[in-house]
This record gives sequence, structure tokens and C-alpha cells, in this order.
Amino acid sequence: MWTNWSGGRECRPRATDRPLDEAGVMAAVARAADRGLRIRPVGAGHSDSPLAVTDDVHLDCSALTGIVSVGTDRVRIRAGATLASLHTALAEKDLALDVVPDSDALTIAGAIGTGTHGSGAAVGSLSAQVTGVRLVDGLAAVRRFEGADLDALRTGLGALGVLTEVELRVVPAALLHVHEEPGTPSELLEDGGVLDRHRWAEVELHVPSGEAIARWGDVIEPGSEPPPPRRDPVRAAAAGSAEALGRMVSWLAPGVWRSPRWGGSATGPAHRLLVDPRPQRAEFTEWALPREALDAAVRELSAATAARGLELKAPVLVRVGAAESGWLHPAFGRTTGWIAVRAPRGTDSGPLFDLVGTVLTAAGGRPHWAGRHDWTAAEVDQAYPRAAEFRRMRDQLDPQRRFASTHLDTVLGP
Repeated sequence: MWTNWSGGRECRPRATDRPLDEAGVMAAVARAADRGLRIRPVGAGHSDSPLAVTDDVHLDCSALTGIVSVGTDRVRIRAGATLASLHTALAEKDLALDVVPDSDALTIAGAIGTGTHGSGAAVGSLSAQVTGVRLVDGLAAVRRFEGADLDALRTGLGALGVLTEVELRVVPAALLHVHEEPGTPSELLEDGGVLDRHRWAEVELHVPSGEAIARWGDVIEPGSEPPPPRRDPVRAAAAGSAEALGRMVSWLAPGVWRSPRWGGSATGPAHRLLVDPRPQRAEFTEWALPREALDAAVRELSAATAARGLELKAPVLVRVGAAESGWLHPAFGRTTGWIAVRAPRGTDSGPLFDLVGTVLTAAGGRPHWAGRHDWTAAEVDQAYPRAAEFRRMRDQLDPQRRFASTHLDTVLGP
């Protein structure tokens, strides 16, 4: 029995292959074809959507790890490696990723395949850093992609093939100075505000009380003085200690996630500061909206949940990101605001997540592929201008639908 990280998804595949190298991946795909079975790649299991769920064959690529090569601005890594291992390997060479997602337990292939992102108005997702890939297609052949052809693969959902190696853009390592302060949702979500001014930024909202906390960070030179807070002096002074910060966000009680993290501010490498040190096994749904719709969508979500008596027990996480070129990336073609809603493991999240999906779809949202959603191929066609091209690429790389599943049949069609 396979269960995802949150415990909300499970399946009983009839077989699990664990290849040790690319040749092993090719053999596993060919073996599934000989038996007339579908095969689904599985990573760290952090998706709450059923992307990895199958009754046929699981392809566990966790042994495909290690750095293949490192240059001054590129790294080539095997796709089953985790982000944590990549951060460590790059730091040893004074390099870093330009984008740091809040979980480092994800595999490289899983993070790219679902469009995993960080938060920064000028920074794209991990998918946007891809400069080349190797994959095994549905006919068990190795393919290499670079240039414009990568846009189909930047968020491939495991539908086009099994990534075995990925080349990523890297940057010189730098120090990030991060800060956190409380505020009101309206001031923190305003266009051109804290979410848009900094290299990295996020806002957490306690929707029932209207309280919020902002976190942001900017690159500083080693030995230089961190920049002062860019908020009003009274609020900044109140936020200057962990105790004051804790009093002003009393809703972050024990058992609820992501209380004040740095006691006001901190300085260090981005991968040390931005990865969530206390990940919770919660289920989530996340939606990518046009940046300009963010504030109104949060207000509508607050009104809708209150009207239906649905409690948002966990803080709502709001982030931003640059427009993406990946054909099925939720941020395709537009500067994006992200809204993530979480629910404690073991609770009935269905009614809440259904309402969130209805409200945020109406606001122009597209679901994060790793989160809970109920979209079908009809919604995908309407929301993604290049969905038809993605399907044509799928026809080329997986004509027999070796990588298909019930879930992919729903969101992409047969």
C-alpha cells in the first residue's frame, strides 16, 4: 500500500519498480508495456492531488540521485534527487538556486512536474530554471530536450515521460536578510506593496480575525548592515521582538502552523531561512490568480466561508510569482498571486476545498497541480491557451498512454 505524505491519498499498485539508473527506467517502462500496464512515476509523495495514484505500476525513482556536473551557471542533476541534497551540493561550491520552495523534501522531477514555486514577484518557479532535460518516453526511448521544446515539459505532470536528468540555472550564493511583521490584509496584499517590492515575500492571513503577518527578504552583501524595516515606525517597533510579534498574532496558537519564525529578523543563506522548519502533514489546495485579483479574491473567500459556516482553521498563505512559459504551469502567461488553503489531516476538507475552488476559479484562478482540485479537461482547455499543443506533444511522446492514469484521463482527456 502506498500513501502520500499527508495521508490523504493511497493506492495499492500491483507492482513497484525501483530502477537504479536510466537504463533501469527504460527497462521498467518496456516491461510495463509488455504486460499491457500503465506506469506512474512517484516522487516524495507530497502532492495532495492523485497524480501518483495508480492500480498498475509505480515507478520509484528515489535511487536516481547525485550531481552529474556543475558549472558556473548550470547544474545537471539526476531527477530523483531531493531539493535538500541539491541545496547542500550547490552551497559547497558557493552556488544556489534562484528560487527556493518552502519544502526541500521534494524530488527534482516532482517539483518541476507540478510547477512548484517559491514567492517573489521577479522570480519564477523551479520549472522556469530548467535549461535541459533527459527523459524516457512511453516507448522506452531516451529523449533530450532544450530550448523552446522545454515549455511542454516545464510542468509535465508525469504525462510525457519519466525525467531522469535535469539541467538547472544556478546563481552565485548570497545572503538573504529576512524580516517579519504583523499588519492588516488590505495593506499587505495591495498591488505594489510588500509582496511586490522584495526579492522574496509571503503573507499569512487569519481570515476570521482579519489579522495577518508578512515575511520578506532581500539579498545583502556579506558584512553589510541589513536594511531597516520598510513599514511605519510604530508597527516596526511593535514587531521588533518575538514577544510583541507573538502577542499581535495571537491566532497562531499551539497546534496551528507557522508561528513567528525568526523573532523579527534573521540573515543567512536562502535555503536555510526559507524552507519551512516545521512542515505539517496537512492537506492543501492552492490556486494561481492574476496578481491584480489577489486582494478582492481574499475578501470574497472570507465572505463565502463565513456565509457557509466553514472555518478556515489554518492561516491562508499568500505568495506571488512571475509569469511562466510552461504550457501547463498555473502561472502561464501572467504575473501571479498564489492562495494556499490548508486543512488538518483527518478532517473533512471536501466542503471547504470545494468552496475555495469555486470562489477562486471565478476569480480567474488555476489550481496548483499538486493540490486538491476537481478540474476536468474542459476547464483546462478554457484556462490554458496551449493545452492543445501539450496534448500533441503527449501524442508524440506517449502515443500508447503508458503514463496515463484515471486522474490524468480526467484533467487531460484520454
